Amino acid sequence: MFSESSRRSFLQGVPAAMAAASAVPVLNAAVDPVPGDVRLGVASYSFREFSRSLAIKGTKALNTPYLCIKEFHALYRSTPEELDKAKADFQKAGLTLTGGGTVYMLKDDMADIKTYFEYAKRLGMPMMNIGATAKSLPMIEKTLKDYDIQIAVHNHGPEDKHFPAPSDALKLMKDMDPRMGVCIDVGHTTRTGKNVIEEIQAAGPRLLDMHIKDLRDLMNRDSQVDVGDGQMPIVGIFKQLKKMNYKGIVHLEYEINADNPLPGMQKSFAYMRGVNAALRA
Repeated sequence: MFSESSRRSFLQGVPAAMAAASAVPVLNAAVDPVPGDVRLGVASYSFREFSRSLAIKGTKALNTPYLCIKEFHALYRSTPEELDKAKADFQKAGLTLTGGGTVYMLKDDMADIKTYFEYAKRLGMPMMNIGATAKSLPMIEKTLKDYDIQIAVHNHGPEDKHFPAPSDALKLMKDMDPRMGVCIDVGHTTRTGKNVIEEIQAAGPRLLDMHIKDLRDLMNRDSQVDVGDGQMPIVGIFKQLKKMNYKGIVHLEYEINADNPLPGMQKSFAYMRGVNAALRA
């Protein structure tokens, strides 16, 4: 999955990140560092070039217990015993699995949908971020009633023929189970031309998860930069989340510098923690 050189670069960056994180109060998986802060976590896609053990090390270096995993770090095709091992690895590290995905449930096939719920159940996930269609959503809603796992439709911007913006999914969820909601990816949302803060506000209680990133050009997916260095209205987003008393996690999905993401992720976390601190004042 990763080269020896990228592994060495990553491991060399961990001590520095740990040292920087030591200035921040240690987080507890069950207790916010400061009540009312927007809670920050990691989308493990950020560590897509690295093994599960290195993804765990990177998350711990960022001083957060909250991790939303991508399949790279616990494969769908795993045996039950392999999934139990993955779950134990996360637990031993003191990490809380907040969810997984994006999990694509595009088939009109209840048996196929159920396999992903079984996967999430085995790992102890409370939520799945999903790709879905208008036809599969009602089938997914029906299945979740047997599993009590939240479902957050992840929007993927103009290229997404099903749900480009969060509001496109919300239109179909109006009368659905309250455990059905959205995971707003702020970068994909702005690329649709929608106002991301208005999309967050419109989601209300159906906002179950968020993926945060920053773009130098809000319409260009290839312009991603460290959070705070672009045009994304991070302060306004956090203000809106606090106003809504958002209970979910804001997961950093860092899609650049794949061979050595930790320095940019540390910088992004520092900026967002600074926003949290400023909004406390």
